[in-house]
Amino acid sequence: MSTMIHLSIVFFFLFSNALVYRVSHASSYSRLISSGVDHDHRLHSPINEQPLAKIAIHKTVIALHESASIRSNPLLLGFKGEDAEWVNVELEYAEASEDDWVGVFSPAKFNSSDCSSEAGNWPETPYLCTAPIKYKFANHSTVDYVETGKATLSFRIINQRADFAFALFTGGLETPKLVAVSDPISFANPKAPLYPRLAHGKAWDEMTVTWTSGYNIDEATPLVEWGWKGQIKKLSPAGTLTFTRGSMCGPPARTVGWRDPGFIHTSFLKELWPNTMYEYRMGHMLSNGSIIYSKMYTFKSSPYPGQDSLQRVIIFGDMGKAERDGSNEYANYQPGSLITTDQLVSDLDNYDIVFHIGDLPYANGFLSQWDQFTSQVEPISSVKPYMIASGNHERDFPNSGSFYDTPDSGGECGVPAESMYYVPADNRAKFWYATDYGMFHFCIADSEHDWREGSEQYAWIEKCLASVDRQKQPWLIFAAHRVLGYSSNSWLANEGAFEEPMGRANLQKLWQKYKVDIALYGHVHNYERTCPIYQNQCVNSEISQYSGTVNGTIHVVVGGGGSHLSDFTEINTFWSLYKDQDWGFVKLTAFNHSSLLFEYKKSSDGLVYDNFTISRDYRDVLACVHDGCEPTTLAT
Repeated sequence: MSTMIHLSIVFFFLFSNALVYRVSHASSYSRLISSGVDHDHRLHSPINEQPLAKIAIHKTVIALHESASIRSNPLLLGFKGEDAEWVNVELEYAEASEDDWVGVFSPAKFNSSDCSSEAGNWPETPYLCTAPIKYKFANHSTVDYVETGKATLSFRIINQRADFAFALFTGGLETPKLVAVSDPISFANPKAPLYPRLAHGKAWDEMTVTWTSGYNIDEATPLVEWGWKGQIKKLSPAGTLTFTRGSMCGPPARTVGWRDPGFIHTSFLKELWPNTMYEYRMGHMLSNGSIIYSKMYTFKSSPYPGQDSLQRVIIFGDMGKAERDGSNEYANYQPGSLITTDQLVSDLDNYDIVFHIGDLPYANGFLSQWDQFTSQVEPISSVKPYMIASGNHERDFPNSGSFYDTPDSGGECGVPAESMYYVPADNRAKFWYATDYGMFHFCIADSEHDWREGSEQYAWIEKCLASVDRQKQPWLIFAAHRVLGYSSNSWLANEGAFEEPMGRANLQKLWQKYKVDIALYGHVHNYERTCPIYQNQCVNSEISQYSGTVNGTIHVVVGGGGSHLSDFTEINTFWSLYKDQDWGFVKLTAFNHSSLLFEYKKSSDGLVYDNFTISRDYRDVLACVHDGCEPTTLAT
């Protein structure tokens, strides 16, 4: 077959809907892409753009060139059941330039048919409407590419329920010209059950398993096989969810960022024995009775609420995701993400449960990134409960019901987060919930919905804080994504309140009344700890060893999970005891009902850089403090 005939076939395969070459008009599309930009907190904090939003894929010109070729190897992935493999890509182009780049597209057939559902919003139908899932510049690992016209790249490809193709573009990211496309590659079973996410159910003795697959219920029945380690297993059914482009609130999630999410399954493993090791694997029963299984995983069930045993909790926010193959797709966007992930993976034996309090992958409307994120944290979420909170990059979008009218979610308006992860909320669209872990009681608020006094969430927060029996669960923890308490962050300081506006004014009376031990937040990408504080006054002069009555709440910002770091103000905030502009996470260790250890660890080395202890008895929780006294009577 001649080169020209081959190019004609490739052109027809990709662009059967396109009849005439034409150049798209740049300015007309800017609003369709702009929602991919990371507009964090009213643009007061300068940050990097979502890397996929930098590509003006809608402006692509088809310029398939006989001197350009791109080949990948291997063509079949996951032959031994792997869910990720490295693929080598070799390319040649006689007119090579420094701004040539290679995009990874999935599905492999990407063409203008993907634009149809949004045709009314395009001035004229472009040739491509689908962003790649990642990309690299052609000279990424071959410094003499421009001179030789030859380069080799390595991509780490994860199973995402469809085949893949590699495309070579010239013209840079803003004026891309497609010059070559590879043959498709695929996983042996692209529909395989993958990326399990454990989470607490609504009862203390219930664990949920959520995973993603390509099997709809009319093709296979989802289930989990589970039981005590080494013993006979039983089967539990799973429910199945998905969502469509029409569920998205705006661009780019409805346009260039859309990708089919597959099917999300959740099974409820009930009546677990406390502190017991279980094995499980996800499966899909086909119509012939055979079952397609995942590999086997393990988890340890939760302790009974109030149980006196060693209990260890990890908390952080704003981790994001990154690419182990060095793809430019996330270069310098979430630079600490893998550092934190790898540190937590290396320390799996030393903690019991994880709370990721908002801003998960920063997909910002590019749906392929949710698979990338669930794959990245799978070594953690498959063996530990991975509890999440809603952040601005999951929920916020104009005219979508979010408390903040910003485009930070890129049109997702909470749907992927609410579908991909289970939380024990009464309504997962209202992402606030309570959960217990032994001696801990957690109230996880949703800062992206109204939390002010008189709101539905405010009433829930008070109910959650009031419901705990402090004799059995002495450690009361409040968490939310945005800083509703105290922060020395520069842009919050410029607003004059050192907090999310209206936060303390509405909530501090509840923290004080119910004697919350620690309140934790993300959103600000650094670490900071306050003194025990109420109404802007430190109520305890101690720094690292607290004891006696609970007369104020310690506020902690732990948003350095991996995203770009935030600056501190130069203003001296007297209530701030420790600051760190680095990536890290918090670890809480309850030794018993009277002793709690708080540690802040850097992700880079896992060492402790800040810590304090709380030592007290039940009577100290009951003791009357300012604005925290139970009513009394003089009657006898």
